[in-house]
Amino acid sequence: QLVESGGGLVHPGGSLNLSCTASGFLLEGYAIGWFRQAPGKDREGVSCISSTSSTIKYVNSVKGRFTISRDNAKSIVILEMNNLKPEDTGVYYCARNYFACSVVPGPYELWGQGTQVTVSS
Repeated sequence: QLVESGGGLVHPGGSLNLSCTASGFLLEGYAIGWFRQAPGKDREGVSCISSTSSTIKYVNSVKGRFTISRDNAKSIVILEMNNLKPEDTGVYYCARNYFACSVVPGPYELWGQGTQVTVSS
């Protein structure tokens, strides 16, 4: 399974670090993606990282503010989020993809339960 943690309430301009912890399988065999879903909106991709960290992608709205990294030995993927904006608010999910790093949800077949991020003054 995948378990997200680290969400919370933060002011605009603030930072949060989200964690995605894997158990029951070897994380090193999978690309991991981060997605988010705001109320009333579709789930959207945020970032992804390939199994060896050789490929990393970000959607334009988070480039320069978010950083994704992974530690396969610790079975964890981190999403560092800086300079947060109200439009970053939503439930953040991590998911695994056997094939390749992708910021579209289709290829992902195992999802975590999500962690809430709220950016508000």
